Amino acid sequence: MSDSTTAASVGYLAPTRQVRIGDLRKKKATGEKWAMLTAYDYSTARALADGGVECLLVGDSAANVVFGYNQTQQISLDEMVYIAAAVVRGAGNALVIADLPFGTYEASDEQAVLSASEMMRRSGAAMVKIEGGVRIAPRIRALVNAGIPVCAHVGFTPQSVNALSGFKVQGRGDAAEQLLADVRAVAEAGADMVVLEMVPAEVAAKATAEVGISTIGIGAGPDTDAQVLVWHDMAAFPADGHRPKFARQWAQVGADLTAAAASYKREVAEGTFPATEHCF
Repeated sequence: MSDSTTAASVGYLAPTRQVRIGDLRKKKATGEKWAMLTAYDYSTARALADGGVECLLVGDSAANVVFGYNQTQQISLDEMVYIAAAVVRGAGNALVIADLPFGTYEASDEQAVLSASEMMRRSGAAMVKIEGGVRIAPRIRALVNAGIPVCAHVGFTPQSVNALSGFKVQGRGDAAEQLLADVRAVAEAGADMVVLEMVPAEVAAKATAEVGISTIGIGAGPDTDAQVLVWHDMAAFPADGHRPKFARQWAQVGADLTAAAASYKREVAEGTFPATEHCF
């Protein structure tokens, strides 16, 4: 097998055994960076895991990219559970984290534990993710006390987009100290990791140095312990979709899929497909 074939089928530094939370914790201690991407179905999960991605996030961004809702607040726990279960089945050795959607954990510790338990029982995900810092720390503590691993999410939190008055960078200027307080609060509450979204790079670097849990950046500069992107942004799918400033495209999946569909349609219309070799 050639090196190029190996890279294509196995991926760069692909995990050879099941990735555990403790494995990612060790990477922080050694300074080894790791990668996370969103996934919303079995086949995509398989492809991303084969590429060596250590962690797959079943994000509530599925509301937008899978179901076509206008806001992430519109997706239900049932919808998230179904797609999370599909991702788990395709994830291979990757660790799977599933978002708890808006309205399923904010009201009480009991609601949070019940929602997270249902997510993990029905989907097989290894961890849940919830949004918020100081204000949500009691929920994190309740989940951890119930034996449920938690990934926190601070900075720009999409479920709070209306309260934040839109998609804005968080933690600038005087707000930096509040963001750092949020990171400290979720770490002290027992979260195993925390996503920092749309945060000034210097603030994210300071947060990463201050806490013992892994920090995962999305629009937070290069100094976090890991990086995460929505895979549709990473691979330009669809071709004409909006791309945030912090996302780079490593492929043009949308353009390639559209071109393939156009070629298929043309050959069907012209009668050149199916050809003799496609017949029984």
